Amino acid sequence: MGQFILVPIVIFGLLILISAFFIVKQQTAAIVERFGRFQYIAQSGLRIKIPLVDRVAGRLSLKIQQLDVIIETKTLDDVFVRLKVSVQYKVIREKVYDAFYKLDYPHDQITSYVFDVVRAEVPKMKLDDVFVKKDDIALAVKAELNDAMLDYGFDIIKTLVTDIDPDAQVKQAMNRINASEREKIAAQFEGDAQRILIVEKAKAEAESKRLQGQGIADQRREIARGLEESVEVLNRVGINSQEASALIVVTQHYDTLQSLGEETNSNLILLPNAPQAGSNMLNDMVASFTASNQIGEAMKRAEEDRKKNGE
Repeated sequence: MGQFILVPIVIFGLLILISAFFIVKQQTAAIVERFGRFQYIAQSGLRIKIPLVDRVAGRLSLKIQQLDVIIETKTLDDVFVRLKVSVQYKVIREKVYDAFYKLDYPHDQITSYVFDVVRAEVPKMKLDDVFVKKDDIALAVKAELNDAMLDYGFDIIKTLVTDIDPDAQVKQAMNRINASEREKIAAQFEGDAQRILIVEKAKAEAESKRLQGQGIADQRREIARGLEESVEVLNRVGINSQEASALIVVTQHYDTLQSLGEETNSNLILLPNAPQAGSNMLNDMVASFTASNQIGEAMKRAEEDRKKNGE
């Protein structure tokens, strides 16, 4: 009978002995209380407490933690916007007592401060400034949280504004504005390109005309020089200048007829080509030159008479 009583006592003793040991994980702090009163903070490793007297009241992680807070507020230009603020924080190792006993719900406390700061800062800014100055908002949140949470044993590592989400209609309007601006810039570039093409084309045409005119002038200069040489040769054989000019014109006339006959793809051009056409052309040209010389001589004599009468 005594043996049956001894077995439960041994088992109960072993359970009590085992309960005296507990393990605290790395980067964790355990709070040990004795009869409901704080006793000590146990760091990581295998620890011993007095069974039935001491108990582990709670554990706090010493790792960096992140809390995401979503806030909806209104900007200075009356646009509703949703911001996502990520707060990275950790429990200060030397202030584990304050972090465990002074705050029951640290997440709620941090969220309240984030709401308060964001709703105080964003209404001072226009929507575009919210995107540009999001780092200023994050710094304001961090400064406020540091001042408030340091006394509670929490260190605010960093705050980030990770998302800015305006109303859907506002985003559509912003996209239309950006598209219009890009179309305007594209139209300006296209206009500049067309203007450059027109200017360059005009310059090219002007240069072509200039070179063409220069070529024609050179051609006519060479023709005149050749005619001059031909007249000089004919003068040396006793043909006067008028007859020589007429002869050259007739010769060019027949050369032209010959070149037209050789060109199979040429257009139809009607020129006098009868046998007597050359003789008629020559007689007409000689008569024209004679008449022009007579008119020139008459005008010269009239000018001389006028000068004499004037004297």
